Amino acid sequence: MIWSTAPQGRAPDTPETPPVPQTEPLPQSAEPTGPTGPTGPSAAKRAVREHVLALRTELLALSHRIHAHPETAFEEHLAAAWCSELLRAHGYSVTAPAHGLATAFDARLGSGPVTVALVCEYDALPGLGHACGHNLIAAAGIGAALGLAPYADELGLTVRVIGAPAEERGAGKALLLEAGAFDGVDAAMMVHPCPVEVADFRSFALGTLSVRYTGRAAHPSLDPHRGRNAADALTVAQVAIGLLRQHLPPQWRVHGITTAAGTAPNLIPDSASAEYEIRASAAEDLAELRSRVEDCFRAGALATGCEVELTRPEPDYLDMRSDPRLLTLWRANAAALGRPEPVESGPFACTDMGNVSHAVPSIHPVLDITGGACAPHEAAFAEAALGADAERAVLDGAVAMAWTAADLAADLAAESAESAESAESAAATNE
Repeated sequence: MIWSTAPQGRAPDTPETPPVPQTEPLPQSAEPTGPTGPTGPSAAKRAVREHVLALRTELLALSHRIHAHPETAFEEHLAAAWCSELLRAHGYSVTAPAHGLATAFDARLGSGPVTVALVCEYDALPGLGHACGHNLIAAAGIGAALGLAPYADELGLTVRVIGAPAEERGAGKALLLEAGAFDGVDAAMMVHPCPVEVADFRSFALGTLSVRYTGRAAHPSLDPHRGRNAADALTVAQVAIGLLRQHLPPQWRVHGITTAAGTAPNLIPDSASAEYEIRASAAEDLAELRSRVEDCFRAGALATGCEVELTRPEPDYLDMRSDPRLLTLWRANAAALGRPEPVESGPFACTDMGNVSHAVPSIHPVLDITGGACAPHEAAFAEAALGADAERAVLDGAVAMAWTAADLAADLAAESAESAESAESAAATNE
């Protein structure tokens, strides 16, 4: 399937919200890092945290509600509506649908000189529900936005909340980026649940490939010489890919499935199809890998006399590149909240937040909610996304993102003042 925007769909209904389980009170965190003083950023950051914790019930109810009603890529009508409603209730101007996608939204508040985008995901996995914990991502992003809402102008911030559909399949953020959703943004951030704590999350670049062979049907015993076997073309290609693998760098991946290869053994198949994914450690490598894999599929067509059609179902997912300044601020704020010490990790998984990171300074920290007991895309992870550690990740993620946005605005304001002072000094010297 060629990627496209989702159709304008039904209006969301309002299923009953599941109750929020009672959990142990959250421990008090350490004081925020940063400059001190009665009216300085540290005082504002304390107020932001208190505001987030005051909204604990609403935020966790949102997480549980999205979890209880999983919606797959481009079908997240309920989740997008619930997020939008909560943002409007707290003073945000919300556009929904937004940027040509039926289940995207764009919320704005504040008039400060530094614009920070908080990115929300909320799509579920087919058959597994929220086994990737996107209900937590949405609630944390909304939590950061609500925490900043009363203080945005004081902190020098314009806050954007971008509801991004179709992360699991469809590269929604790549589509939003193309549509200009991130234009004018100084920094973008989101958090993701995981079985380990990582601040500098790095991902693979990923591309998708749809393959369709067209041959000629024939009877396999009466006139096989008239046939052109599309299933054989796919077999040749798969053998070629298998031989290619030994010559690929260790972090390059090729994997896929056959979706059709004939209907009966007494008929030479005149069509065959497959869906493949390719992964590389960097976007620059993905282009080379795609060319080599596509040549394998062309070889299958050449060897069997079939025709092959190669299409890209969706945009490529680019590798995640975290911004060093934002990472430094995030690490300090996460530590102040008592989050586990982050570990260093090589690239794993793929995310369309990588596309955003190539265009806008971005971070995508992952927060441990299982202690390694299970990982995303497992049924057990869907259960973990409702647990006490998951709830703590929502609130910690919200506060740490809000603090990081506040610190960035303070840093940029200080740099601007210093630059202006230097310019004035230089002008005075030249007089």
